[in-house]
Amino acid sequence: MSQKKMSLIYKNNIGFIGLGKLGLPVAVCIALKGFNVLGYDINPKCTKNNKPIDLFYTKEADIDGSGSLEDKIKLSNLKLTNSLEEVIYHSDIIFVAVQTPHDKLYEGSTKIPDTRKDFDYTYLVNCITEISNILDKKKVTKIVSIISTVLPTTIETYISPILSKYIYLCYNPFFIAMSTAARDFLYPEFILLGFKNEASKETMLSFYKKITDAHVFCTTIENAELIKVTYNTMISTKVAFINNIMEICDKLPNTDIDVISDAIILSNRRLISPMYLRGGMGDGGGCHPRDNIALSWLSNKLNLSMNFYDMIMIGREKQTEYLANIVQIKFNETKLDIIILGKAFKAETNLVDGSPSILLKNILNEKGIDVKMYDPHIDHEDNTICKTKAIYFIGTKHAIFKTYKFTEGSIVIDPHRYIEKQNDVDLYSVGKN
Repeated sequence: MSQKKMSLIYKNNIGFIGLGKLGLPVAVCIALKGFNVLGYDINPKCTKNNKPIDLFYTKEADIDGSGSLEDKIKLSNLKLTNSLEEVIYHSDIIFVAVQTPHDKLYEGSTKIPDTRKDFDYTYLVNCITEISNILDKKKVTKIVSIISTVLPTTIETYISPILSKYIYLCYNPFFIAMSTAARDFLYPEFILLGFKNEASKETMLSFYKKITDAHVFCTTIENAELIKVTYNTMISTKVAFINNIMEICDKLPNTDIDVISDAIILSNRRLISPMYLRGGMGDGGGCHPRDNIALSWLSNKLNLSMNFYDMIMIGREKQTEYLANIVQIKFNETKLDIIILGKAFKAETNLVDGSPSILLKNILNEKGIDVKMYDPHIDHEDNTICKTKAIYFIGTKHAIFKTYKFTEGSIVIDPHRYIEKQNDVDLYSVGKN
């Protein structure tokens, strides 16, 4: 099939394999743009009753001024199937959003082991194998766009050897955050597209012109693999850096981390954007801790002169240990119960992947200190919360915690510095002297 013919068969039929935290919001957005989207997930719960279901309850924020992800799901004409073969037959472009998980030990909710590991590509390899087998039988060429996170050379090492000759492969990961995934997809900083042939490139460019006005950065698949993990690691670097400055402010008189941040974010020509430059908890989620660990593994494999990514993760862990020490000192002084408010890694979600709050709990448990946790987005409503005198640590910056009235004599430790002073409550705003 010629490249010219390949670009002409494109008929707005899109397939989506994987309807989880990443796949579902993106599939819904594509469908809302007028494409004929057919979705499939190996988990039957995702396609129950042939209706898209947000299994992760990510509380997706308002996307474009006209409603949340839940609203968009109801409006979307996204169709579902339990047949992978049906998705492949239906689609001109097939997006693959299957998971490439990391070992739970490297998620970021526990102290990291001494060893390092790459991601687990089993699900991705199995998916591409199935797609290849189906297309080998059908003998029809399709564009397959992988959007799962992988390390550099993964496509060449694991995917290319099993790839059908009827697949035009792209690597097209998105830069999105949980709770804003749909909005980030529709209004991205840029689109990253790794490709091997001009036919797939031109077809994907035509597709994205109907989605967004954002620039599409086209490059090799290997470059795209490295750009994706580099982007995530840069965020982790900013978080680790500003949290280290927060600790400095916590130890120096007449310093305030928020004032420091206010100044730094004005330097938008040399120091990039103000995002992720507010002191608080370490980063979390399905990408940042694990991507750093995977790049640390790659650094060791390549024998780099310095394992920069390892330092970021160690810094994240040490900063959490510093916060644990603050809690321990208060506990030793008072023997009050300790309650961490918030389990989620990010405000207004129930997602706990790589949660720094849970890491804090685990570190305190290692010290022999018992800790309770409560998260209104995860646990059943508890009217007894804050009704007892205790040490309260604000682990997740949920907006509702700002309205809590803490019992007289309680201690509130707030690394986010958004809780206001209350009468007869000892408020410790970390990094603010």
